[in-house]
Amino acid sequence: MDGTVLVADDDRTIRTVLTQALTRAGCKVRATSNTTTLWRWIEEGEGDAVISDVMMPDGNGLDLLPAIRRKRPDLPVIVISAQNTVVTAIRATDAGAFDYIPKPFDLRDLLSKVSKALAQSGQTPPKPEQSATDNGIPLVGGSPAMQEVYRIVARVVNTDLNVLIMGASGTGKDLLAKSLHDLGNRAGSQFLRLNCGTVTPDQLDAQVLINAGQGATVYMDELSELSAQSQIHLLNLTQSDSVQSLGIRFVSSTSRPILPLINDGVFREDLFYRLNVMPINLPPLRDRIEDIAPLAQHFLRVCADRGMQVKTIANSALELMRVASWSGNVRALENFVQRLVLLSPDDEINTAFVATALKEQSDQSVPNLPLVTEKLSASVEAHVKRYFDLHGDALPPPGLYNRILREVELPLLVLSLSATRGNQIKTAELLGINRNTLRKKIKEHDIQVTRTKKMM
Repeated sequence: MDGTVLVADDDRTIRTVLTQALTRAGCKVRATSNTTTLWRWIEEGEGDAVISDVMMPDGNGLDLLPAIRRKRPDLPVIVISAQNTVVTAIRATDAGAFDYIPKPFDLRDLLSKVSKALAQSGQTPPKPEQSATDNGIPLVGGSPAMQEVYRIVARVVNTDLNVLIMGASGTGKDLLAKSLHDLGNRAGSQFLRLNCGTVTPDQLDAQVLINAGQGATVYMDELSELSAQSQIHLLNLTQSDSVQSLGIRFVSSTSRPILPLINDGVFREDLFYRLNVMPINLPPLRDRIEDIAPLAQHFLRVCADRGMQVKTIANSALELMRVASWSGNVRALENFVQRLVLLSPDDEINTAFVATALKEQSDQSVPNLPLVTEKLSASVEAHVKRYFDLHGDALPPPGLYNRILREVELPLLVLSLSATRGNQIKTAELLGINRNTLRKKIKEHDIQVTRTKKMM
């Protein structure tokens, strides 16, 4: 790489890491901890690319983007942020960012983005039609799997491209479809939801041609259930002059893979490719276990907003929920939290109550440790086999090695800390690792550690 990169981040460690990595890659680097200095450099014509954090002591990096576009429209800006939400990704894209990368970031990925930014420096990016406003976070979770969803949403939200959302039951397909409408420039237009399992050809024509207005979003829920006759009508609608003149966008969802249906002659291939212009895969909850605790906290707030009793949940109970199995995905977790709020006698939902509630669920149980006579490897082998079986003929998403290690490591750390009553010195000794490694692991897994006294 060749060029000067301006780095703005109030975290000295991140500035140091980026400076060293970019310098080794052949770049010149100027680093600062504030937006004031960054803007002065930009005004003076410094830099061929920018890496900027969002939250800094003297301002917001996103707020600076419009001014950078006006002053130097050819200067690519890569936004990095710990505020890992779909709204942050959309705001960064709408404000003209070259790319958005959530923290913690993969250094090789960031360097690759910088290389592309330097290669394209001098080209003026297209101006977005309209900025999305931050009306709250419609999607919850900062896991790597959800960050990939956010990046796609940010790129497609203000386009006219048809979108197909794929994901297992309970992963939040309806919410994502509504978010694609509400967060973009169609927010003021109509959002029509059609149930593909029950809609008739006549109803389909009437809803789309009569009820859908200019710039409407037509959401085809469970596309794989659409009848043969309705498939023909929908294909004709997507090609009709009326629909195209109104700028109607089709967002569809499916919990069943459609390609096998095409191979069996059950679903029209031409319709599939009409609607699958931009695919978005929603991950199952087992592939985003980092999001279980923030999702649970979110659902507690939703319960309070709906007039239910305001309750909190113990950190140790959240840890137990994180290592449980959620075959019903996010919807199952939401229902579970609602039951906890309704049935728990205490203002703080404790670990024992959560453990009992998990055991009572028909489709899941508290994870059991293997018997002393059973090898851990056999238990892990059974778990991994079941994981592959759940994906059928498809392969699980990339990153399986680290995901499995995290699933084994998390309960080991939680139970060891519990056994030592939160004493990190004893826990490190018990595990046979040094204290710095233990602290790093606690931070990586976002484990809340509480010291407790031994009861006499």
